[in-house]
Amino acid sequence: MDINFGELGIVTIRSIISLTVLFIITKMLGKKQVAQLSLFDYVIGISIGNFAAEITINMDTQFINGILAIIIFGLIAYAVSILTMKSINLRRFFIGMPTPLIQNGKLLESNMKQPKFDINDLLEECRSNGYFDISQIEYALLESKGTLSILPKGENQPVTIKDMGLKPQKQSLVANVIIDGKTMKENLSNMNKSEKWLDQQLKQKGYKTKENILLATLDIDEKLTIYERNSQEKALNVLE
Repeated sequence: MDINFGELGIVTIRSIISLTVLFIITKMLGKKQVAQLSLFDYVIGISIGNFAAEITINMDTQFINGILAIIIFGLIAYAVSILTMKSINLRRFFIGMPTPLIQNGKLLESNMKQPKFDINDLLEECRSNGYFDISQIEYALLESKGTLSILPKGENQPVTIKDMGLKPQKQSLVANVIIDGKTMKENLSNMNKSEKWLDQQLKQKGYKTKENILLATLDIDEKLTIYERNSQEKALNVLE
């Protein structure tokens, strides 16, 4: 089989350009496009992906036309995202509205038909949210992005610190100060700690180097938690 190195070079260049344009378009649209795909976002994503694949490997396709199509679809998606932020009606049209599937503890079978959501789908989503008994649910809303939001009945809601009359402790994010044996200097600085302090803490815990540390976290109370590398430990088989 003869290899056309010239054609391979063209495919390589097209791939790099296509990937670069896709990355720029995705950055422009924002994280919402990745994390919360609506039906419109899904259609746009599939279309742009098809354009990118077509212009990358099909030598008969005009490359500039494919790039232009990607940019146009990206600009349309960007414009729609701006418009939906300003108009409730447009937001309802392009993104949709939540659909109640359980209301006042009762199943709304008629509301399941429009989103093609059957009882098995509902039970599966309830289990994924930790509810194996739907009689514990007061409201269940099918969000526009396809996830199910659940409000449990009053007697099934978890007890909070406020309910118990206790004084809540101050909460804070935990900083990752060592990842894969490397010190995260910026995270450490944000916790007002130095590398010297971290090295001293590691020595006190019996660690001469960071090589065997997979992850180390530091909380607001200066609690340093270390997770060692342990690749030889056999993982549990949850299917057995």
